[in-house]
Amino acid sequence: MEFKSVVRNVPEIIEVVGTASAHQALNIREDDGDKKLKEVLHTLFTKLMSTSKVIISEVVLKLIRRLNIAREVRQLTDKEELVLRLEKQFPGDVGVLAAFLLNYVKLNTGEALYVAANEPHAYIHGECVECMATSDNVVRAGLTPKTLDVQTLCSMLTYKQGFPEILRGVPSNPYTVKYLPPFDEFEVDRCILPREKSTTFPAVPGPSVFVVISGEAVMRLPFSEELVTEGDVIFAPANTAITVETTSGLNLCRAGVNSKFFE
Repeated sequence: MEFKSVVRNVPEIIEVVGTASAHQALNIREDDGDKKLKEVLHTLFTKLMSTSKVIISEVVLKLIRRLNIAREVRQLTDKEELVLRLEKQFPGDVGVLAAFLLNYVKLNTGEALYVAANEPHAYIHGECVECMATSDNVVRAGLTPKTLDVQTLCSMLTYKQGFPEILRGVPSNPYTVKYLPPFDEFEVDRCILPREKSTTFPAVPGPSVFVVISGEAVMRLPFSEELVTEGDVIFAPANTAITVETTSGLNLCRAGVNSKFFE
């Protein structure tokens, strides 16, 4: 259980949540069951997030001092290096400590991951395309100057453990890869079209949104023809085939309703 090693190796978290909660977390066993594990995580995370800003700021300073001393005698872990970077961006923020309780995922070009509802996540750096299902609420957990609704946040999370599945996509044609998350709301296509090439996105039962990441191309729809360049966004109605042709090269993403929804 990774969260046990976090509690064991990050004394600042114990200082915030108290020895009783830390002891409970350290003594949980695999055979205690998923429900018990989630209850322990819920209690620990709620205590962390509910601690006053003054105390969090003091503890974060202790953490940073400890890590800066530690890096003189050993190589810091990736997550420790991440925490140092986050503290520079959001000094004294509870999210700096909370980061220890989350997975630190590094995606390579062409890789993707999906985040289920009620799972905390933070985009750190680099370039990516994010597609989000329709939502009636976004609840912040930290690393932000905006107001946090701690009670709502802590009550809604799933407290599941495990590393997220990395999606590498399924080729649709030589230039396009499709990413299918395990829910109906959406899918994403990534198309990298070389110079002097063309491809066709076949008609699908639902609408689509295209975003041009880089390059330029001519997009042909039954009712129009458009020259598109970096930053352009194009809406395509349902049951509309689209042909894309480029002379200079194109990096394009499409989001639409998950194909599995229509099966």
